[in-house]
Amino acid sequence: MRLPAGIPQLNVNLPRLGRRSGGPNVVGLDIQPGFVAAVQARVNGSITAERAVSVALPADTVRDGEVHDEVALAEALRELFADSGLGKRVRIGVANQRTVLRTLELPPVTDEKELAAAVTFQAQDQVPMPLNNAVLDFHPLGIIDTPAGPRQRVVLVAAQRDMIERLLSAVRQAGLTPEGVDLSAFALIRSLYRNDPDQSARVLYLNVDGLTNLAIAEGTVCRFTRVVGSGLEGMATELAERRGIALADARELLAAVDLTVPAPVSEPLPVQEPVAAAATEPVADPEADAELSERAADVEPVDDLEPAPDEASENGGAQGHEEEQPPVSYDESAYDYAQELGHGYAQPEPEEPAAPVVDADVWGVLENGVRDIAGEVRNSLDFHRSQDGGGDVSHVVLSGAAEAIPGFADSLQLALGVEVRPQSVAFAEGRIAGVSEHRLAIAAGLAAGEAPQ
Repeated sequence: MRLPAGIPQLNVNLPRLGRRSGGPNVVGLDIQPGFVAAVQARVNGSITAERAVSVALPADTVRDGEVHDEVALAEALRELFADSGLGKRVRIGVANQRTVLRTLELPPVTDEKELAAAVTFQAQDQVPMPLNNAVLDFHPLGIIDTPAGPRQRVVLVAAQRDMIERLLSAVRQAGLTPEGVDLSAFALIRSLYRNDPDQSARVLYLNVDGLTNLAIAEGTVCRFTRVVGSGLEGMATELAERRGIALADARELLAAVDLTVPAPVSEPLPVQEPVAAAATEPVADPEADAELSERAADVEPVDDLEPAPDEASENGGAQGHEEEQPPVSYDESAYDYAQELGHGYAQPEPEEPAAPVVDADVWGVLENGVRDIAGEVRNSLDFHRSQDGGGDVSHVVLSGAAEAIPGFADSLQLALGVEVRPQSVAFAEGRIAGVSEHRLAIAAGLAAGEAPQ
């Protein structure tokens, strides 16, 4: 859809369009804080990743979904595509706080130019940025009946132009050819949508990876989208700063957490002291008590058992061949005799080596991250529900690197009170070795350019 002259356009491919801008061999390029994934895909009933590569990004190359270091990103992209076997024509996803989606209701208009002019006029009030620093695109969703009569529903997308230009500059410096820019939320819906009655209801798609990207869709039409948190990269950054370790090490520590097990202790348990005789209540036994008292009375004081100085000197030669036995105290004698009688005094167990300390700090960072994401998702659901045409979602579809963390989906479901279903894009076995399929949903949706029919 073309806007009036002078209005920059964002070449987006909404799920309902079903068009393939750039042809079937376009590579989907998902650039997030901490990593980049590139996918070549096919569509045949569902989207399948045929070839995929990914690479980690240095810290602060991409921050909150925006490019902050064009040179570092370009270098990483050159490395990614060097031996990948992928083509150089790419469709790029964007997801950050400087993108906007609005659903407009306009008077029914059949002429494309008139509709574009009406959208531009409405955009001045609906888009929270100057239009001279925005790129826009829109797509009509059809005529609907409202209390005010028939209305033309239109989805409008806007993004700040300087943010888009930095992204495209880095991609071109890497020797790649941008064929289009798409909202990552649209690609996420395309990739994970399934043509069944359960998915035709209102569904919340949540991709928790370098950042946390949320999209609420009815069928394949996106009704609401928002970047709701810093994602796993933000957690890794917090952990790296707290522990004074490399960011790569912090990423690995978070990926190794298992939220299905109880939370580890933050400090090693104190070493248990041997149980004193008085700590265990003896079993009442009058005869044993009397015999124990007689034995104890016969024990001579410790000092009387030590040899006199002259005796020690006379037996000095023997001391070199026979080790002197330590004196027996009253308490030890009574304790030994109590053991013979089975009197109930606790026998100290041999001290075992201390168990390794479980790192609760890493576990806690991830648990707090789940709680923060759940809070942001709840706020987004409340806001969406309050809008015209809003409503409740049937369930949450979870994707991204967080999907691979044991217990993450269950913890999120418990915090949200809404069913959470982990879901990954299908992939051709043997073609994406070394790449996590959990991280391919957005890139695969970008590559496909259309939702499965």
